Amino acid sequence: MGARQKDKLSFEEALQKLEQIVEKLESGDLKLDESLELFEEGVRLSRLCQKKLEEAQGKIEKLVTEKDGEIETEPFASPEKDEEDQNGTGKDSKNSRNLFAQDN
Repeated sequence: MGARQKDKLSFEEALQKLEQIVEKLESGDLKLDESLELFEEGVRLSRLCQKKLEEAQGKIEKLVTEKDGEIETEPFASPEKDEEDQNGTGKDSKNSRNLFAQDN
């Protein structure tokens, strides 16, 4: 599957394909070359899923009620992200490692 085709997959489609790959790899019935090829495809699909999750998280907003009763929106930040930002271990930290960013 080409890179452009893969980008057009929905999150659910990519996840389903990734699950199928895992099942095939876990069966142990594949030759080494087939296993390596499927593993590489699985890594690409995993990165795609991660990318789509990050995009979705960036779009999520939460409703906040202000003291005066007005309702406003603000970007959603997960508790893990808040903790990472406070500890200096978030994406912008030099100590941060993104396993999905490694290319083979």
